[in-house]
Amino acid sequence: MIYDLRLSIETQTASAALNARNVLRIMPLERPGMQRRITGAIAVQPVPDERLDRLDFFGNPVTELGFHHPVAALSFQLTARVERWAEAPPLDLSPERGRLLREIRQCLDLGPLSPHHFLGAAPYTGAVAEIAAFARAAAGSGATALETVTTLGTALHAEMRFIAGATEVDTPAAEAFRARHGVCQDFSHIMIIGLRALGVPAGYVSGLLRTEPPPGQPRLEGADAMHAWVRAWCGQEMGWVEYDPTNAMPAGEDHVTVALGRDYADVAPVKGALRVSGAQTSQHAVDLIPVG
Repeated sequence: MIYDLRLSIETQTASAALNARNVLRIMPLERPGMQRRITGAIAVQPVPDERLDRLDFFGNPVTELGFHHPVAALSFQLTARVERWAEAPPLDLSPERGRLLREIRQCLDLGPLSPHHFLGAAPYTGAVAEIAAFARAAAGSGATALETVTTLGTALHAEMRFIAGATEVDTPAAEAFRARHGVCQDFSHIMIIGLRALGVPAGYVSGLLRTEPPPGQPRLEGADAMHAWVRAWCGQEMGWVEYDPTNAMPAGEDHVTVALGRDYADVAPVKGALRVSGAQTSQHAVDLIPVG
């Protein structure tokens, strides 16, 4: 499926910032065999005094911006065309979890795809005892790595409710789990913590999800969502698989990848610092439009 993508992020401050720096991770990722970026451009207003486009450790496109003059409003506009391929349901070639641990130990690679980076704690995904207990109860014993991913994702979807706006970006995963509700970021962080507790390397995928309107109703502008799901390493032969616990489904051609990391801290769409007083507001809109 080929999509035209438009993403708009706008921020407004109560008073002009004396200077500002931002780091953007909003450009769709190139993923050979899975996703191809045909075109892509990021427009910034006002025009920054500094701009650097690069790739980070995990291969994500990064745009660094610096403003040396007072700024009261910032606008980031992404336009892109992306081809996303559907994937056939995988055969389960993954090892049982005990053997998975041995395969991890045998892996000597420390590059961005290495499972070693995705087993330990990260800023949003430290160990949580109650999530680990839930994961152990849901996954049972003797399961393969892929069975563990699917079983835990299904159980989490059944256990929790998706409620838009129920949590904030910095809400701890433990708090969302205790409340049994949250947004896609919470579902993904909880599943990552659970998988790591079971010895399955797991990471975070930031992206966009094409949504369908209710039957008989027109599609709304900006209705598509910034989304998140999980990737898990299922052994030397099978490699990485991706699962969307918010929707209890493998990630497919409606899931357009923007960035990969250990958790949200590695892939936040916008990070930055402003020297400013007063409140700040922001809003974003996403359109993911199939074109063929």
